[in-house]
Amino acid sequence: MDNETAKLPIEETLTPEQLTNPETFARFVVSILDAKKARDIRLLHVEDRTVIADYFVIATGSSRTQIRALADEIEFKLEPYGIKPHHVEGADTGSWVLEDFGAVIVHLFNTESREFYNLEKLYQDTTEHDISDLITED
Repeated sequence: MDNETAKLPIEETLTPEQLTNPETFARFVVSILDAKKARDIRLLHVEDRTVIADYFVIATGSSRTQIRALADEIEFKLEPYGIKPHHVEGADTGSWVLEDFGAVIVHLFNTESREFYNLEKLYQDTTEHDISDLITED
């Protein structure tokens, strides 16, 4: 990959075929969340621990409005690729939104709900992927 390609936002370098790869898809979601200022984003490879997904993307929003905006932005950015969540939970509560994309499940929490559910501890024996190349400094 040349320097110019490396500088492009991830969505400008992806093809629909690449998004069929669960890790690539999950990393794309991470980049979307980072661009919308989600906090404490984590990417967990849970495939060996559960049959429901290969990856969990976990992030925190600062308010009910931001959590909804994060969920909406994921759906908006995936729409051009013909990708929609299979199921969405909690969109009306504002404390936790779950978007199920099959191999990738996105968990968007407020601070209190994230601490309560503590998915990182529940899945502590899984692999957390390094996403530092996708996260911008504040």
